[in-house]
Amino acid sequence: MHRAILLVALAGVGCGTFKTAPAEARRATPRVHGIVLPGAPPTGDVFMDYIAYDRAHGRVWVPAGNTGSVDVLDATSDRVVRIEGFSTAEIERHGTKRTVGPSSVTVGDGVVYVGNRGDSSVCAIDAAALKKLGCVKLDAAPDGLAYVAAMHEVWVTTPRDKSIHIVDVARPDALAAKGRIRFEGEPEGFAVDDTRGLFYTNLEDADRTLVIDVKTHEIIHTWMPACGSDGPRGLALDEHLDFLFVACTDHVVVLDAGHDGKHLSSVVTGPGLDNIDYVARRRELFAAASRAATLTVARVDAHGTLTAVAVVPTAPGARNAVATEEGTAFLTDSPEGKILVVSPATNR
Repeated sequence: MHRAILLVALAGVGCGTFKTAPAEARRATPRVHGIVLPGAPPTGDVFMDYIAYDRAHGRVWVPAGNTGSVDVLDATSDRVVRIEGFSTAEIERHGTKRTVGPSSVTVGDGVVYVGNRGDSSVCAIDAAALKKLGCVKLDAAPDGLAYVAAMHEVWVTTPRDKSIHIVDVARPDALAAKGRIRFEGEPEGFAVDDTRGLFYTNLEDADRTLVIDVKTHEIIHTWMPACGSDGPRGLALDEHLDFLFVACTDHVVVLDAGHDGKHLSSVVTGPGLDNIDYVARRRELFAAASRAATLTVARVDAHGTLTAVAVVPTAPGARNAVATEEGTAFLTDSPEGKILVVSPATNR
């Protein structure tokens, strides 16, 4: 399987499917190393999706799916603490059986929230003590989670039932289902603007990006990212510049959120793009393309022009990067049961 993916990635390079970074940026030679997750089976496969970086504690949170655990990685020392005891379940999709479990995470105010496909739950964990607090069961399996600080809520995308479930997290030891927003499409990706009280998500199957008022739950704008038939995936936001970054499957589009979603620029990343991350202090976007086996680091200017400043070889299947303020990126490498760590690709 790895060989096939690698051939696709090499073919993409030969066809020019993604931009090469400027020569001055390419002179940087980032170091890439892998950290094997403690619960990884002998085959190496650990089903990972959304991970998150807790800036307050300098930790990367990794829901490790079929291992039934959440692994917490110290971003400085690479030390991993395993939080066990999460439910798993066997499912069948497209004729293939697989074990699912914790798969998504979002960082709140001193609390981290974990979504679990194994039992359709959302659980709170003390971010400092790494102890479980309260949990709540939903009637649909969670996909992505986003903490909405202004409302003391966690919004949970559930694309299979075309909705977002809202969880009241005012008391982390007593989470409660609070409501649901339904759509005419499958929500995918998320970004929160707490300053303006807005929530962004995509409709993957309709190639739309939605802007939702977090108080009224009304869709106040619908934008066209023009990702094509595969639809948009992840989202990231620069609140100060009011730029919204929309990940398509092989490129990222910049929309002007302050001017009705006007297209400002785009950068090609290579195929296999899913979730993305953005570090506002660096004005840098981190986009890991699993089929291209590359991490693209792109910088945005005050006019919304996004330019690739580094393209780092990673591994087939590596995706869903998160990044620290210093520019260190962490990627999921599910086929090998690892987290890949990429040292800063650019100097600031």
